[in-house]
Amino acid sequence: MKKQIKARLAFMMFLEYFIWGAWYVTLGTWLGESLRFSGAQIGLVAGTTAIGAIVSPFLVGLIADRLFATQKVLATVHLIGGILLMAASVKSSFGPLYILVLLYALCYMPTLALTNSLAFRQMKDPKTEFGPIRVLGTGGWIVAGLLIGELRLEATPIPLRVAAAASFLLALYSLTLPHTPPLMKAVEFRISDLFPVEVRRLFRERSFAIFVLASFLICVPLQFYYAFTNLYLNETGVKNAAGKMTGGQMSELFCMLLIPWFFRRLGVKYMLIAGMSAWALRYVLFAYGNSGSAMWMLWLGILLHGICYDFFFVTGQIYVDRKAPVALRAAAQGMITLITYGAGMLLGSWLSGYVVDLYTHTSANGSITHAWRSIWLVSAACSAAALVLFFLTFKESDRMTVTTQEAEAEPVSIV
Repeated sequence: MKKQIKARLAFMMFLEYFIWGAWYVTLGTWLGESLRFSGAQIGLVAGTTAIGAIVSPFLVGLIADRLFATQKVLATVHLIGGILLMAASVKSSFGPLYILVLLYALCYMPTLALTNSLAFRQMKDPKTEFGPIRVLGTGGWIVAGLLIGELRLEATPIPLRVAAAASFLLALYSLTLPHTPPLMKAVEFRISDLFPVEVRRLFRERSFAIFVLASFLICVPLQFYYAFTNLYLNETGVKNAAGKMTGGQMSELFCMLLIPWFFRRLGVKYMLIAGMSAWALRYVLFAYGNSGSAMWMLWLGILLHGICYDFFFVTGQIYVDRKAPVALRAAAQGMITLITYGAGMLLGSWLSGYVVDLYTHTSANGSITHAWRSIWLVSAACSAAALVLFFLTFKESDRMTVTTQEAEAEPVSIV
């Protein structure tokens, strides 16, 4: 692949994840501190991306795979998405804002798969070429967090407007990307096309079924982190919370390099256990950390993101790739994404909102405080329960090996 094409695809990834990192991380702070939304309402708004993850395989399978060129679909949905984000940024009541963000999530979440598929179509060897391109996406998320945090915009609607502006830019830029026409004929679309029977048969294998169940369960407490960490850090008095949270993405890049080394020594089961253990430990650190003498605990909790994400989710993606039939690996990955980032995080958005409300206290003068220690210990307990279940029931004799290129080639949906 030519260097010019690589650079263009890398910039596409940068904008794609800059958009998400600009608005999603700080959304809970704006909704909680400025608009005084309840925990349940914040959780529901954050959970719109989970609904988008559930719907996106259907939209991608129907539209981009069969009807229209990928770059045109990207341009259209990012243009609509920018308009929706702008409209959401001026709303202050829950109902209208939730509907607008939900519609936006339905537009945005399919683009995660679309940008991956467009990039793959231009590559001769995705295993070696995709990683250096995709890493710019994480870079975009980091730059967005540093920008929003440094400008102290976390409790304002401006991050949504920044994301909207980037959406408009990506809509225009998408039209300059290489032409990527649909590969399938415009025939009747069926649900079975998304999840073929051969993929569903994977659940007959006990270890695979347990892996999927554990992945679903660990995604429930995952939403505590995405929906409420920025609000928590700001309430705790951490300065430039959004900027500090980008340390998690930086550690993710570092831990990606460690995956092959640990794979050879730990195998699948203990790599997954390490990732799940990191989630439980992270929430305990958040429970007992503070912005003063125990700031190191908050920093460590943030930096554990690399182990939390890479050791469980990237390892899981590789595990699914090895288990699924070669011709059906994309369908298998789509099914796991729907179950985890879709159903799991949707349940997590409801649970996290309920728990936050349970430990919310309103004083006589109307000020709102949260018992964050109790909130984080609940999420830690959920993570620990999923960990124990997986540890006791999962058996996998295949100590798979993986190269750095294979690890980098896995599409990443959430950073």
